[in-house]
Amino acid sequence: MNPPQREAVNYMDGPCLVLAGAGSGKTRVITTKIAHLIEDCGYDAKNIAAVTFTNKAALEMQERIAKLLKNPKEAKQLTVCTFHSLGVRILRQEAKELGLKDRFSIMDSDDCFSIVQDLAVTTDKAIIRGIQNAMSLWKNGLVDPETAIKQAVTEDEAQAARIYRNYVATLAAYQAVDFDDLIRLPVELFRSKEEVRDRWQRKLRYLLVDEYQDTNTCQYELVKLLVTGLGKKPMFTAVGDDDQAIYAWRGATIENLAQLQVDFPDLKVIKLEQNYRSSTRILQAANAVIGNNPKLFEKQLWSEHGLGDPVKVMAMQDDEHEAEQVAILISAHKFERRAKFSDYAILYRGNHQARVIEQALRKERIPYTISGGQSFFDRAEIKDIVAYLRLVANEDDDPAFIRAVTTPRRGVGQSTLEALGAFAGQWQCSLFEAVFKGGIEAKLADRQLNPLRDFCNFINGVEARANTRGESAAELLDEMMKTINYEGYLYDSFDERQAQSKWENVTDFVNWLKEKATGGKDKSNDDKSLLELTQMVALMTMLEGKDEEPDAVRMSTLHASKGLEFPHVFLVGVEEGILPHKGDPDAPIETLAARIQEERRLMYVGITRAQRSLHVTWCKKRKRARESVNCDISRFVKEMKLDEGDAVPKEEEKLTPQDRLANLKALLGKPKAA
Repeated sequence: MNPPQREAVNYMDGPCLVLAGAGSGKTRVITTKIAHLIEDCGYDAKNIAAVTFTNKAALEMQERIAKLLKNPKEAKQLTVCTFHSLGVRILRQEAKELGLKDRFSIMDSDDCFSIVQDLAVTTDKAIIRGIQNAMSLWKNGLVDPETAIKQAVTEDEAQAARIYRNYVATLAAYQAVDFDDLIRLPVELFRSKEEVRDRWQRKLRYLLVDEYQDTNTCQYELVKLLVTGLGKKPMFTAVGDDDQAIYAWRGATIENLAQLQVDFPDLKVIKLEQNYRSSTRILQAANAVIGNNPKLFEKQLWSEHGLGDPVKVMAMQDDEHEAEQVAILISAHKFERRAKFSDYAILYRGNHQARVIEQALRKERIPYTISGGQSFFDRAEIKDIVAYLRLVANEDDDPAFIRAVTTPRRGVGQSTLEALGAFAGQWQCSLFEAVFKGGIEAKLADRQLNPLRDFCNFINGVEARANTRGESAAELLDEMMKTINYEGYLYDSFDERQAQSKWENVTDFVNWLKEKATGGKDKSNDDKSLLELTQMVALMTMLEGKDEEPDAVRMSTLHASKGLEFPHVFLVGVEEGILPHKGDPDAPIETLAARIQEERRLMYVGITRAQRSLHVTWCKKRKRARESVNCDISRFVKEMKLDEGDAVPKEEEKLTPQDRLANLKALLGKPKAA
């Protein structure tokens, strides 16, 4: 380890902030410090928590810690998880303190969509998602509904705040929480009940926080509540980088870095500036760009990897030309370097840029994978069908019950579900069980109760047949889909083109299930029951994306690329209006200057993903809504301060294939053949 890394590991005199530049070995610092806490400082593994932002990062961290410990089994006693997973652990153990039943439900964004849709009395998806986003920001900012109503400036804000109030009441009635509640509720609990807070402070004696710059107000408050009190010195290490703060649009605030010094005056700040990832030329470009942002903490990345290849910037005629040239360049570069396809990444600002690139890669027969896009299992129509399967497998699955009973609509409205949820909470039972529980008749009129019981009887019938030996899962699936009439629901709810696309996805999914049910095309496996299929699907949705990385080019949004690194990176569409983005209605950044600063940090993240070579492309024209519009090179390219001739090459003339290949070889550093 280098001296600053060693200092960060060994510092045990109080709160510590490690400013870890891109590629500076922050995960090594965190894992080594945890091993140091256990083996040299007398901490029990069960009293240490390391919190990060993705399950993948947490898993990798735990595996690396196990390799460092003399007794690898101690790693299993650690709390290494995401903020939201830590919140779930707290809520599961303290459910009664919050008036929740032990088996409270966690609703995802789609589960909550229909609740907001009913409360807002609209089918406009943009309005509903806008209200959901506003509510998420309020919760992450610890703003309660009454405060949100008082702070509303416009009628739209006031309406969203009133929906927020009703939404919170609805979730409480359902005995359910949403994703943002997983952190908000522990904060409220720790603030209101000191004995609960003390219990968790004794449990978690040392806290490490990864990617600290990505924390929102609520997450930082949870950190403070866990490390302050009991008359002891706050013991934590926060690791972050103000230059990689790129999530303001989802509530993260870079101000949390500055606030640390205010809330913890004895804070020790240690800078990690040696980069172990990139060549010097790449780092020079990154430092030059980010140097245009105001600095909370001054730092300059440097590397011992040598000067490296020049950073290349290429002007393209249009987006199709850009995609075609990137594909050809990757093929030539791979051949020259004897590299693998997985050594290459194509990074872009938005998912809309991916389609034309995919087409070009397929044309060149280049394998690729996509990050930052939508998984098949995340599609609303697939989740709808899976909700029925989940409920057949487990009638206590409340989120599945709510989704299935309301999709399609069958006369079960919001007030019915609220009354049912309140009754289930009173008896500490599932919503499904509450439908048949004595006393429910006093809470719900026949016109409300009858549709619920019809639905539950239907699910019970499917479950009984699913458990019957010899009952064909394929036939049962067909019968279930016919009874649900999901196809009719789609065509009633969406325009014809959308409905057809969604129904095709559902048909593909059901046919895939049928194939799995009969052992696949090779008939090598025994037939599966509907319950076995459901368990298989549940496992796949949880494990999707955890297979070994294939030898393929990685296509990714810049946001999804954070934390990754690749030998060779192509950063595409670096134009004014794309990077920096012209302005996203979902991005709650107050001023133009603040938005440009965040976009500049996004450019910095893109540059610093590259280890050995970086190619930047921009288009003179780009198709937008079937029109071709003129584009300007991004201001960030000039800020990279590249050598003359690299940044803006002369416009290409029409070339023969032989000339183009010669130019590509020259661009890749190989002299033209004589």
